[in-house]
This record gives sequence, C-alpha cells and structure tokens, in this order.
Amino acid sequence: MADGIPEVGRRASAEPDAAAWEPVVAALPWSRPPDRLWDDGPRHGTWFPGGRINAATACISDHARRTPEHVALLWEGEPGDRRELTYAALDADVTALARALRGLGLGVGDVVALHLGWMPETVVAMFACARIGAVFAVVPTPLPPEALADRLRAIGARLLFTQDGAWRRGTVLPLKARADEALSALGGIEHTIVVRRTGIDVGWYEGDRWYHDLLVGVRPGLRREPSEADTPADLPADHPLQVVSLANRRGQPLTVALGTGHTLAIARALHHAGIADGSILWCAGENSWLGTQVHGVYGPLVAGHTAVLYEGTVDVPTHARAWELMRRHGVTTLVTTPSVLRAMRSWSFELAIGDEPIGAVPQLRRVVAFGEPMDAEVREWAATGLAGHPVSVADGWGQVELGGIVLLDNPIDASAMPDLGRVLVDRSGEVAPDGMPGELVLTRPWAGTLVGVSGPRETLDDAHWSRLPGSYTTGDVARSEPDGGLEFLGRTDEVTSVSGQLVSLSEVRDVLLEHPFVAAADVVERRDQLRGRVIAAAVVLTADGVSADPTLVARDLGRSVRESLGGLARPRVLLLVDRFGDELRGVERRRALAGIPVPEGPEPRRVTWEQLLVAADHLT
Repeated sequence: MADGIPEVGRRASAEPDAAAWEPVVAALPWSRPPDRLWDDGPRHGTWFPGGRINAATACISDHARRTPEHVALLWEGEPGDRRELTYAALDADVTALARALRGLGLGVGDVVALHLGWMPETVVAMFACARIGAVFAVVPTPLPPEALADRLRAIGARLLFTQDGAWRRGTVLPLKARADEALSALGGIEHTIVVRRTGIDVGWYEGDRWYHDLLVGVRPGLRREPSEADTPADLPADHPLQVVSLANRRGQPLTVALGTGHTLAIARALHHAGIADGSILWCAGENSWLGTQVHGVYGPLVAGHTAVLYEGTVDVPTHARAWELMRRHGVTTLVTTPSVLRAMRSWSFELAIGDEPIGAVPQLRRVVAFGEPMDAEVREWAATGLAGHPVSVADGWGQVELGGIVLLDNPIDASAMPDLGRVLVDRSGEVAPDGMPGELVLTRPWAGTLVGVSGPRETLDDAHWSRLPGSYTTGDVARSEPDGGLEFLGRTDEVTSVSGQLVSLSEVRDVLLEHPFVAAADVVERRDQLRGRVIAAAVVLTADGVSADPTLVARDLGRSVRESLGGLARPRVLLLVDRFGDELRGVERRRALAGIPVPEGPEPRRVTWEQLLVAADHLT
C-alpha cells in the first residue's frame, strides 16, 4: 500500500466493459432505450439511466408476437406428467394472471411471495408480477412454518402463492398447511393463491383463492377483450424485479433487490457468451436459487429459446431419471451444481453394472456447473462420461449480490464476456503473488449488481464496497492456476455455499447453542468425497448430554437446525468434543475442525481436544 491508497484502488477502472455490454443492451426490447450505458456513482454506479423495460415483454410477449408457436417451456412433474407451453400460450397465461393480480389490488412495488415448486405456474407468476411491476420473491418449499413466517415478514409480502401439496422424492409436502401455520403468526398477507397440484385436502380461510378459479373469466379474448389494464407496466431499468434473501448478517435478515434491466442484461450476456450451446437448456437446481431463475429461465426466454423445468429430484423414481429427461426433451445445455454431477457420476457406475444402462444423450453439447467449486474428477467425467460422447464443460462463479453467474472458466465466447477486472489481493490490499491465495476483487462495474438492500445495509457495504474503495470485494478466497483459471478455496466470513445456497455458519452455531444439551459449539465447512462441501458441527455436551444416547442427541440437534433454518443448514457431520481449550484461537480451532480426519457417515464422531491440537500442528 502506497500513499494510503490500496494497490487495487489505484488499478481500479472507472468504466465498465462497454464493448461487451453495449451489444447486449442493443439486443433488449426497451420501451425507451437508455440514454447512456452507465453513470459513475456509489457501489457499481447507475446502469442504463433513462431506460425503461418490462421483463414480461422482453422474455415472453416480444417472442409471442414474432414466433408464437415456438416452445418456451418443457415441463415434467416428478410423477411423470408433462406439459408444453409455446410463447403464445405462456403470454396468454401471464397476461391473464397479471389482470387477476391487478383485480386484487396489486400494483407497482408490491411484494409477492412464491412458495411454489418448479411448475409452469411458478414461471407464470414470476412474469405476471413483472408485467404489473410487482416485486416477487421465490421462497424455498422445504422451509418449516416458523422459518417461512420469518422469511415472509422479512420481505414484506402482501400476497402469497402456494400449492396444496408438492411432490418431493415420492411423497407430498403439505405446502398449504405449512403456509397456513406460518400466516397464523403473521400479518400483512392479504391474499393466498393456491395452485392445485396433488389433490390433497387443504384448509380454507378468508382470502384464499384457487389459482384456476382466479383465472376464469380474465383470460384475454374469453369474457372480455384486452383493455388498458392489460398493458405491461412501463418500468425504469432499475425497478426491482425480485428480492432475494441472503444468509443473515449479525442475526438480522438481509434481503437484496435486483433490477429489471440489470437482470435481463446479465441473463442475456451470460446465456449467449458464457453458458448455452444449442437452444434447449435445463437448469437442474432448486427453483428458489437465483442461478436457476436467472440462467434457467430468464436466459433462455430472453433469447427466445426453450427452458426445461423439472419438478422433482433427479434420483426419483430411479437414478436414471436425469438421463431420461435430457433425452426426452432434447436438452443441449445442462446447468447444475457439482453436487448433482457428483451424485450422477456415482449413479452412472451403479447403473453400468445393473440392469438399467443410462444410455447416451446425443443432443447434449454443454455442461455448466455453479454454486460450489467443481473438482477435477467430476469435471473429467462430465466432459467424457455423462453424455456418451465428449461435451464442453465450464465451472461458473457468481453471487446473489451480482445477479447470478459472472465468471466462467470456459465460456462459449470469451471475447464477448464482459470483463470484471478480477484481481486477487492479500490482507493488506496488495495484489497477491502468482499461485498464492487471495481474496477475489472486481475492479470494473457489473450490470447485474443489486439495486436495493433491506436489513443491515452497513454489513453489506463493509463486506463489498468499503474495504477497498473503487472495487468490489467478494469475500471469496481463491488461487490463480497456471491456465489462468481460479481455484476457489473458501470464504473470508462465516458464510458458506451449500448446493448453491448461502448458509450462515454463525446462525447454525446459535441454534445449536440454544439446545439444553450443548455447552459449547462451533460450525465449519468440511469437504466430503461424495457430497463436496458439507456443514460440520463440533459440540461440547453438558453433563446431561454426555449421559444421553449420542445418536439421539445428533438427531435432535439436526432436527433443531432443520426446523429453524431449513434442511440445507443441517450439519452433515457432528463431532462430539470433550472440551474446547484455550490453546487455539477461533480461526485456528476451526481449521483443525475442518481438517481433522474422521470416518465419513451420519453417526456422531467423538474427538478429543488433544486430537484437535495434533491436527492443528499438522496444518501449520
């Protein structure tokens, strides 16, 4: 550091990569084109000033006018039912639902929560909200009622979409019942729209409406002609399209808003230059993940391509389901997490020696992984063994705050990928030497950056913009590889990515400490050979806990975390430690907990403090 200015601050570019962004902006169907690409200002500046656009028009209506019979969505349910929606049919459904939402009093700026599985109705609801200028949030279906109530309260929703039940691994999750329980402790939700999916009986309360009943009589051309009320809202580029919840900071919920023009720009840029080879893309990920929404829906649709949606998990009813689905729908690009690819790799070995060979996927050309680092073995298998022929493979990195995937180590067209000005820096802010770990810093503005924050804003500013003025600090630690790629090593804070979702390790620790059997606790990220990154908890038990059955204690602790924070936050490894001594500081202790060798498996493992000290010595 010289003259009090960090090296990266001196290197930071004041301008975005205009050569890459301007063709993207020109390709979007603006109702009013932007006056300029970008204005300098706080965070990543102001993008597309003066521009006005509607996501429903850009992704659906524009294509419905030009190519009405082209297929927009190919959907398959877990039980095997299938639906196909052309752009014309999708546009009609979105227009009808938008009219119904306006009839319920919803309009520009109102927040709508989508507590739905991955169905065509979910996509229709997303774009119906966009059409009227409402802001939506996709809420994970596995959330227990208390966590669901907290999420709805944090986003300030006026209306909730849910469904009677959702298929999950051959069973039905009672979504409507969970939603009713959550709403009993919550005010502000004026209407609940229920999609009939499984046919199970549900309770019915004032304000509840069936999705299909709501649309009767409001479809354009049936009982009334389209009116001025059907006109899409004319929205500025930075109008929030959706809000996304991050892992809590300092014990408070934190939600970020992503702009309409910003999200469409990153979706189109990454789809064409980075991700998609061919015109049929399947993003095999949870629909509550931003990456699934941006790159699995917005990207294909803004390009006029076809998006494949699958309701269930890829191992139901058999481990061959993913291959069957890709062949059936002619998937050309598969986007998923390394965890899913790792599981598919193990299944392929099982199926190869069984009676159910997976067979080739002739149309598949490309596989893109995101959400967590992809190890070399999984990458090699995805490139050579997944489809029965060679395919190109890319590993993607991104953040919710940046709108999705922003970096790919093997993009479709590297020359068209917008440059982020990436740099690795050490703790002093100086550029890290080649091959040495450093925090990833972005020195050029990025179009997809968030446009609003709800919650402890200062923690986000401290994490990303305040530490190195003029640059965006990501909180991700990486090391440069000889080929120019990045090997991601972890985080600088107590947040980790599990199957593409951010989980706060401090929140998990707080839940564990509330348990009457726990005297002390720590939570770390460990690497698992099969599942990749997993959350591991180390606890020191009270006298009552020590005398209890350790397996039952482990189950109860896991249940407590799942009920408070959701299933992804549940520790997959539990270490029972006899004590926490003073010989190791917090960071040193966590490194030892993450690196100490223990047998894999669901059973709790007993570890002594002396063993942790030995592990710490081996790591130094």
